[in-house]
Amino acid sequence: YRMKMVRAVKWVDDVIPDAPYAITEDFMNKLFNEYNIDYIIHGDDPCLLPDGTDAYALAKKAGRYKQIKRTEGVSTTDIVGRMLLCVRERPVSDNQSHSSLQRQFSHGHGQNIDDSGFGNGTKISHFLPTSRRIVQFSNGRGPGPDSRVVYIDGAFDLFHAGHVEILRLARGLGDFLLVGIHTDQTISSTRGPHRPIMNLHERSLSVLACRYVDEVIIGAPWHISKDMITTFNISLVVHGTIAENMDYTEDDSNPYAAPIAMGIYHKLDSPLDITTSTIIRRIVSNHEAYQKRNEKKEASEKKYYDSKSFVNGE
Repeated sequence: YRMKMVRAVKWVDDVIPDAPYAITEDFMNKLFNEYNIDYIIHGDDPCLLPDGTDAYALAKKAGRYKQIKRTEGVSTTDIVGRMLLCVRERPVSDNQSHSSLQRQFSHGHGQNIDDSGFGNGTKISHFLPTSRRIVQFSNGRGPGPDSRVVYIDGAFDLFHAGHVEILRLARGLGDFLLVGIHTDQTISSTRGPHRPIMNLHERSLSVLACRYVDEVIIGAPWHISKDMITTFNISLVVHGTIAENMDYTEDDSNPYAAPIAMGIYHKLDSPLDITTSTIIRRIVSNHEAYQKRNEKKEASEKKYYDSKSFVNGE
């Protein structure tokens, strides 16, 4: 699944499987000689081996290392921490139902967050979006006048391989894929106050980074109106068979009523049965191990932020 995710990133040209964490001399020579790589790149945060040494020391010594600015507020450790905030007194076992998981993630004891980030309530994201960053993620082009525009909407929370695969199929049905990203408030109202894990801007840029996506609507409406279809010249509205809100057709106000009436709605068979909740369930079922891991990682990240200096470049 991680390979699918990385391959789907629009800036990635090739992927090397089973790469070692430490940049050994043998692996470094393989990169330079077999893959014709010019430089090994890492962010400005430290990357240390278990013995405390620099994982990129050899690349630096060889003069083939470049450092780039780490994106403020983007951290796997932080995202795992947000999921762990939802844990109550006991872990969730794999055999618990989705509704039980939903209740656990929708009700906390309060809204207090301690210094380590492991309180109750939703942890605030420290990601700082700018207009330039959004432009950097954009393809910078719109659909042509005769393009077949395909529209798909959703939360796209904790962007995962299931999202990638359904977007790949959707893009194959037309010339231009437009993705609607629902607001945080919309998701909270349908999935509980601890969702989404990632905020609207984080989710929007995650989707925009996918090579199959041409454009996103940041804060798309829950109901797809005829006017919206006309405004964006949408030819086809699609939805996957694996999603967390599959009871919309039973509602008196079906959000897809307009495209259904217009005969432009199509349901796609989802290739993977992953959802955001299954990922959360996996983390929660091992929450004690993740919490210990995160406490160490958070201490390391705090040390980085306390001592960081400005690095030029986006």
